Amino acid sequence: MDFTGLSAFPLTPLVDDKLDEVAYVRLIKRLRAAGVDSIGALGSTGCYPYFSRNERATALRLATEHSGAVPVIAGIGALRTRDVLWLAEDAQKAGVSALLLAPVSYHALTEDEVFDLFDAVTRELSVPLCVYDNPGTTHFTFSDALIARIAQLPNIGSIKIPPISAPQRAASLRAQIPAHITLGISGDASAVDGLSAGCGIWYSVLGGLFPEVALAISRAALTGDMAQARARSDALAPLWDLFKRYGGSLRVIATAAELLGTVTAPCLPAPLRTLTGDARRQVADVIETLQLA
Repeated sequence: MDFTGLSAFPLTPLVDDKLDEVAYVRLIKRLRAAGVDSIGALGSTGCYPYFSRNERATALRLATEHSGAVPVIAGIGALRTRDVLWLAEDAQKAGVSALLLAPVSYHALTEDEVFDLFDAVTRELSVPLCVYDNPGTTHFTFSDALIARIAQLPNIGSIKIPPISAPQRAASLRAQIPAHITLGISGDASAVDGLSAGCGIWYSVLGGLFPEVALAISRAALTGDMAQARARSDALAPLWDLFKRYGGSLRVIATAAELLGTVTAPCLPAPLRTLTGDARRQVADVIETLQLA
């Protein structure tokens, strides 16, 4: 698959502490109908570490069955390399188009350990892999040198980087990795910064629930209309502020999905919780103010 455009990352909603298959399929079908470029199933927004191997296999089967022609990228992160390999096998059997791997850990990993993980996994793949640098959840930060080293492995298709502090970093990385590997940006509030700096794909939490809004930003940016892309992103400042205020995007997006009736409350795997009280009212106000419903 081509790692370009908008990759939308939906929730993996629960009902009565089990995968809500009806709501999940509804989310997948909505993304397909919106015309996103790919679907990131079981990403961080999809809370992949909280699900068993069987639950993850079921979610991926549903995603591929209902995504139509839209490629599905499957998160396969786990603590042990053995388990990552099992999950990669399950995902490929489910018919996904690509995989997404972050170096999940309890004990802090070294760069050599992370390289060995990607070396072991990429040798067993029949689909491309996206390297996921997400220090906010893994507490491991990829150096540019490690990214360049991993990029030489077989079956690497994309590097998903966190929000960039300077455009020069994207240019530096671009010069160190093969031309066929796409740089991708995560961190929705910084998406336009990444796209304007040369990233070819936006891995989007916003797109998982509000695909039309995210598509308008990504289409403008990737066709060179940065002024429109920036204006559309700046208009979402109240939402970006909530992401910062409440420790990231997951709880805000999950709360929004509950408020809209897209999923049943509570939709997150315990002990994770969606927002309550005044915080929940703030999410409702932002949905109304930005006309996201």
